[in-house]
Amino acid sequence: MYIGRKMREIRQAQNITLEQLSEKSGVQIATLSRIENLRMVGTLDSHIAIAKALSVDVTQLYADIVTKDNRVEIKTEKADKDVFVHSDKSSFEILTSKALSKKMMPTMIKIEPKGATNKEQNNYGSEKFIYIMEGKVEVVIDSKTYPIAKGNTLYFDSSFEHYFKNVGDNLAKILCVVTPVSL
Repeated sequence: MYIGRKMREIRQAQNITLEQLSEKSGVQIATLSRIENLRMVGTLDSHIAIAKALSVDVTQLYADIVTKDNRVEIKTEKADKDVFVHSDKSSFEILTSKALSKKMMPTMIKIEPKGATNKEQNNYGSEKFIYIMEGKVEVVIDSKTYPIAKGNTLYFDSSFEHYFKNVGDNLAKILCVVTPVSL
């Protein structure tokens, strides 16, 4: 967490030099400079020492910190696609980038007529939501079969063994979201 901008703002408002802050905090001047120039994060211990030396609560160093805004991500149709083959008649495409840094993973599953995905079983606590965009599908969860068609949804505990099979005559397209991410 980069506190450098806030640290500099407080330090300059108090007319304290980096050298003075170093002496008061016990944090090396080079480290302070790197923190202020956003080349180093520092440790929690150094943050506490800096806050004490500046006579502020450590939380003030974290106030108004703006990190790279990752709350919005657009993936265009032209973007590189991560497509994985389940079997000779099914595949899935990850619909977001950097999937391992996400709390959920949206995918597009495509199943050819009479095809099926491989059986899978996610970690305990994982959940899966599917929306049938095209086709007729049977979802087999823990040996129970659930028939669903275009426009239908299904939400389930994906820690049970499950797979999808296309029971229609056309390509089945399924929007699938799993959380937490488990590859």
